Amino acid sequence: MTYLVSLFLLGLILGLVAVASNPAPYFAALGLVIAAGAGCGVLVGHGGSFLSLVLFLIYLGGMLVVFAYSAALAAEPFPESWGDRSVLVYVLLYVLGVVAVAGWFWGGWYEACWVVVDDLKELAVLRGDISGVALMYSSGGGLLILCAWVLLLTLFVVLELTRGLSRGAVRAV
Repeated sequence: MTYLVSLFLLGLILGLVAVASNPAPYFAALGLVIAAGAGCGVLVGHGGSFLSLVLFLIYLGGMLVVFAYSAALAAEPFPESWGDRSVLVYVLLYVLGVVAVAGWFWGGWYEACWVVVDDLKELAVLRGDISGVALMYSSGGGLLILCAWVLLLTLFVVLELTRGLSRGAVRAV
């Protein structure tokens, strides 16, 4: 389990480097999806399965809207990818910065911090985040449905604004 969480943490760092170093929104959105997936994998590794599922669904909905806006406003015929020289310099600088910060704080990491919530009891029947499920659906169910409706409406508004050759409102920009 430790190796899997370490792999998720590595994916989270590489996804964040991909977001920070790339000026093209297409590849930065892919890095954001990788970072969100890896971050939710870290949450699952520490016992927050429902929290990770809700966060991943919300992140995917939000990232879809942001990607549609950024792709409509920055329509480049040849976007810069991770293999280009200018982007590769930024990737190497960010990776070296992460390695330097990790080397600075390396002595403070211990194996005891990898313990999952459910491993502390021998006969754990409930998950560590199961009380949040009942609270979200009892007190916040209406707000959850309202947020889903607003995300769906925003998606349709973005698709309508960016539609067609010159028929969209954003194309005048």
